[in-house]
Amino acid sequence: MLSSTNSPGAPTWIDLGSNDVEASSAFYTALFGWTARSAGPDTGGYVFLELDGRMIGGLGPNMEPGSQSAWTPYFGTADVETTSKAVEQSGGTVRMPVMEVMTMGRMAQYTDPTGARFAVWQPLEHSGFQVVDVPGSVSWLELQTHDGPAATAFYESVLGWHFEAMPMGEGMVYNIISIPGGPETGFAGMMADPQFPAVLWHPYFEVADCDASVAKATALGASTLMGPDTLPGVGRMAQLTDPLGARYAVIATEPRPQG
Repeated sequence: MLSSTNSPGAPTWIDLGSNDVEASSAFYTALFGWTARSAGPDTGGYVFLELDGRMIGGLGPNMEPGSQSAWTPYFGTADVETTSKAVEQSGGTVRMPVMEVMTMGRMAQYTDPTGARFAVWQPLEHSGFQVVDVPGSVSWLELQTHDGPAATAFYESVLGWHFEAMPMGEGMVYNIISIPGGPETGFAGMMADPQFPAVLWHPYFEVADCDASVAKATALGASTLMGPDTLPGVGRMAQLTDPLGARYAVIATEPRPQG
């Protein structure tokens, strides 16, 4: 599960780079009950996505011509320049160099050695998520990659992550990602398979009813990639693409045993 502490290495934000901001806003606000609030006249059309007045992420125009609409996770850092150097030294690529975002914070965007895109955020006035782990907000992140060992070595070096392998049967392994000294449950997962059609990070949004959310999403123009399926002890989940092709997932997490 996610944490709203926004500590270095932990998930701190997500945003959607869309090829049609108006269409993306219409889809997600209808699906999750979000509201879209302008981040200001000098932000190039960027909007904050809010759930009951609390920010869950952002949405803005896709700044990379020719790229598909996609969600990008941001991880906390104490110093963007230091992280950018670590990315390059560890085989990654700096796609967008260090940028000052007015008085809100500092950011940079990268591609890991396996091709997955992500970003980091050094907070100033804007600390990141205001709500997580409740229906309509982000509750998990997942990396799908072709090269597990390369991704593991990279993120261990750059962000100090710990990977715990969880066998899933039939030769499949799911890696739970955490930060040493942080929550034991982890905040993200990684699956590696050379047959994956794409290498990417995507978010999981918590929902009260997975099947109902999938049905509503498809009625709004989304496509289902996988599920809904139930993973005992975890919850019922599905993976989808929104009407513009951005990958995301939904999960109705099983309640944790009390006591």
